[in-house]
Amino acid sequence: MKRILSITGLIMIVLLLPILFWFLDDKQELQIAIIDKTVPNESFREHLGITWVLNHFGYVKQNGQSYKAAVDFNGFVPNEEDQSYQINRLLDSYDKMDVIYLADTYGVYKEDLPWIDKKREGARSSLIYGGLEKSEWQAIKDRLQQEKRSTFIAEFNALASPTDENVRQSMSDTLGLEWSGWMGRFFDELDLERNNEIPQWIVEDYKDSWSYKGPGFILVNDVSNEVVVLEEDKHFDGNGIQLNFTKKGTTRFGLKTSADYHYWFDIVTAKNKADVLANYNWDLTKSGKQELIEKGIPLTFAGVIETQHKNARSYYFAGDFNDISTTPVFYQMKGLSQLQKMMNLYSNESFYWNTYVPMMKTILEDLNKDFKETEKVIPKKEGEASYTTRVMNDSFEVLVNDKWEKLKIKGVNIGMAKPETFPGEAAITEEEYYRWFKSIGEMGSNSIRIYTLHPPGFYNALKRYNEEHDQPIYVFHGIWIDEGSLLDTLDAFHEKNTIEFQAEMKRIVDVIHGNAVIRPRAGHAGGTYRADISPYVIGWIMGTEWDPSMVQNTNDSHKNKGDYDGTYFQTVKGDPFEYWLAAQLDVLVSYEIDQYNWIRPVSFTNWVTTDLLTHPSEPNDVEDLVSVNPNMIQTKGALKKTNQFASYHVYPYYPDFLNYEADYQKYVDHRGDFNNYAAYLKDLHKAHSMPVLIAEFGVPASRGLTHENPFGWNQGFLSEKEQGDIIVRLYEDIMHEGLLGGLIFTWQDEWFKRTWNTMDYDNPDRRPFWSNTQTNEQQFGLLSFDRNKIKVDGKSSDWNQVSPLYTKKNGNLQKLYMDYDERYLYFRINMNDVKNGYPIIVLDTVPDQGNHTSDTIKDVSFQNGIDFMINLKGPNQSRVLVDAYYDSFVYHYGHDLKMIKPQPSEPVNNSGSFHQINLALNREQYIPKENKKIPFSYYETGKLRLGNANPASSEYDSLADYFVNEESGTIEVRIPWLLLNVKDPSQREAMSNIYKRGLDASTKIEGIKAGLLFIQSDGKVIDSLPALNKGKLPNMELYSWDTWDLPKSEERLKESYYIVKKAFTSK
Repeated sequence: MKRILSITGLIMIVLLLPILFWFLDDKQELQIAIIDKTVPNESFREHLGITWVLNHFGYVKQNGQSYKAAVDFNGFVPNEEDQSYQINRLLDSYDKMDVIYLADTYGVYKEDLPWIDKKREGARSSLIYGGLEKSEWQAIKDRLQQEKRSTFIAEFNALASPTDENVRQSMSDTLGLEWSGWMGRFFDELDLERNNEIPQWIVEDYKDSWSYKGPGFILVNDVSNEVVVLEEDKHFDGNGIQLNFTKKGTTRFGLKTSADYHYWFDIVTAKNKADVLANYNWDLTKSGKQELIEKGIPLTFAGVIETQHKNARSYYFAGDFNDISTTPVFYQMKGLSQLQKMMNLYSNESFYWNTYVPMMKTILEDLNKDFKETEKVIPKKEGEASYTTRVMNDSFEVLVNDKWEKLKIKGVNIGMAKPETFPGEAAITEEEYYRWFKSIGEMGSNSIRIYTLHPPGFYNALKRYNEEHDQPIYVFHGIWIDEGSLLDTLDAFHEKNTIEFQAEMKRIVDVIHGNAVIRPRAGHAGGTYRADISPYVIGWIMGTEWDPSMVQNTNDSHKNKGDYDGTYFQTVKGDPFEYWLAAQLDVLVSYEIDQYNWIRPVSFTNWVTTDLLTHPSEPNDVEDLVSVNPNMIQTKGALKKTNQFASYHVYPYYPDFLNYEADYQKYVDHRGDFNNYAAYLKDLHKAHSMPVLIAEFGVPASRGLTHENPFGWNQGFLSEKEQGDIIVRLYEDIMHEGLLGGLIFTWQDEWFKRTWNTMDYDNPDRRPFWSNTQTNEQQFGLLSFDRNKIKVDGKSSDWNQVSPLYTKKNGNLQKLYMDYDERYLYFRINMNDVKNGYPIIVLDTVPDQGNHTSDTIKDVSFQNGIDFMINLKGPNQSRVLVDAYYDSFVYHYGHDLKMIKPQPSEPVNNSGSFHQINLALNREQYIPKENKKIPFSYYETGKLRLGNANPASSEYDSLADYFVNEESGTIEVRIPWLLLNVKDPSQREAMSNIYKRGLDASTKIEGIKAGLLFIQSDGKVIDSLPALNKGKLPNMELYSWDTWDLPKSEERLKESYYIVKKAFTSK
């Protein structure tokens, strides 16, 4: 008996020791916010799993108590007994939280409530509560930007509906993933009658056509509700889906693979593959892979993603990993989780115990471990003012490891727009900024410039980039002033200008120090700014390109102002406008010193129009009216430690004196070449008592041309290769003339822009919605957004989804195809013989106009009024021609402005006459130094260029308009929309009768009617589409296209990017 008691006692001790050890262990306080909006009943299963983990591993609340699933969460709280519910609102601030766990935001719908009778879950019904609101996400995001460490864990369903798309995108950026919109689940049985877990809405939608049985996956698109079914053996082998841990994941968690996962998952991919800790594995067959490819569903996708942003770690679990129906009531026992792993090895809950629990144990243990070390920037101090950048002699210097290093500025400007948006919408996302910074860094740039306040994502992304890379990107930060107000008042001192300008200065100073919450304002960025990028702001560049009339009027209105003598700036014999500038700089520097004890180099924007030189060859008086002289402004006190610099925008083609000043044309540069640009830079440098930065320079890779340079460095009609070569050449000139360096204009193409010689021909309110290659101002970027849907390289593969407008078997002409994108109208001609003659495409674009005959085409008339002819006669002879009555150039400059001399006669409708298409380059000019007149100038923009337009080709020519494949008898053509007088292709808006209603005349068209002629060398038409009927081309087929408000775009680094990269990264 004693022996039995002893054995029993021993067993009891063995059993009780793990419990005793659990109670003896120190408990750790952990402040965690659990968010669960999907709690239809009191099982609390969507966050029950994390609650048990916290309690079992000894994490307690601030008051020392354990966590309770029914109480310790924010979200939907049901009361089954009373058949009621309440909402436990999400926190307004997570400042006190160590961990934020976003369990589920799918929400609760009316049919989900447990007191509603139903046979199965998942019926469509009205939403009661769900989705993550913008303000709720912003509060989470704010916490992740703080210096105090934090961990954010999100799992399915945090991203899908009903969460707003903008919130989803922002959260995806933070979590480092791309959300496909697809989600899925493995079911042991697909038979709807035998499996009540298949959602009710699928039953309702597919019951009559649903024939699936046996195991399989159901995949659902959250946006379209499209359903894809994968059947076992046919589409995949094995028993469902599991996690395979990456090498990084195995090192982190000690796991290689998981048990079968049985619940819902979403299909996401990591933006950075190195962030993936585990991928889903399903053994797809060839048929299964093909099924997914056809639907655009990724074949492999991430299950666990980890990202780190200095003091914040984020995890995304692409499944309901924490979802479990029940957990042991008792958790106070050492090793209980290990025991549960063994007991549930073959159950449906094996994934929870064998994968989720070990992962969470590690993640929670890692909360106090050091994050990846990032280099700290320790500033120098002048008295109480800190600084990490300065200007010394003719160079910028930056502080690196407590030593000053010279920095030759190799940079690029970044605007605030992308396709579909105007700059004031501040629509660029944090992840877009980060991706761009990576490309900019890889290009060899050490600096960027922005003109105004950007959204918080810019600052978050820059801080993240600089903390993750050895070579930081420094920022020249601009402070914008309202140009409209300056022009209205013509007086910089007017309080309308000064009060708001100084308020903007203070806002931006707060922003770069991560200390601002800026309310939303139309046309401005705003939000919560918590990223401190102040060590990386290399200098201020204040203001804009000053209007000379405003500067002159300011000087005239305040003649007796005298000199300014402030705390950090003074003027010496300065004009009133220079007084005003010095006073504004003083406000800026004083505020940053007073609030943050920080100083940095300063400057203001200037341009050639208001430089301190005189230009006797300038034909336009306004371009040499007045100077804004940086030499008149001097630094004082502490600011002498960081100094100031002059900042200029200098392009090689404007103002016009650059092309007419004889000394500049004869100047020989360091290469031994004539170089007007280098000549100007030399004079500019010599005239300044301080170092000079060229804050803008560059040329556009556009089809349209606006200004010419005598050496070919034009504003437009340059290929991407020419753009790159010229940018590198200009940068070499900048450095050889002893300047601080240069900032390329610009990083990304800007669809919203206008230019003077095309701005009257389009719809100004719709510019961001399409890409106008005729407008050079849109095409300065090194990054393109154009899809180039049809590559125009003579290959037909990109036409596979397009049906021909015409098809015939007899004759030379076989088929005519048309397609479109945001930039071009495309044509493809299939012919038997492309050598013995040439095709002409004829277009009827607007009703009640056009020619029914042509002076140049013999014995043929047209039932439709022809507005344009695309003549593909061959190299140097191919061009687009416009009906004389529809020629906007002749109307604009011949009849409206009367600049064409002699003035052309006014055309009539249906004259049979077609004109070449021209763009203006310059009005008539008088060169005072030479007492010479330069006549009004223009060029033919309708002339078509033969070449390969495929960016992937070694023969790529971004200016190519058409390609001829003689072997296959194929001709591909792309015509810019504006060349066809289309004011806005996104709404099918075209110019209408300009001689009756002027350049504002427009109409909405159904589409464009197109036909095709084949002309022999003697000018005779020998074939056509449609076929001629007694010498007349009958009514042509209409090509129409869908209108759009959401333009499609694709990022592509231009050929010029790689040329600049080679130059910037060479030793």
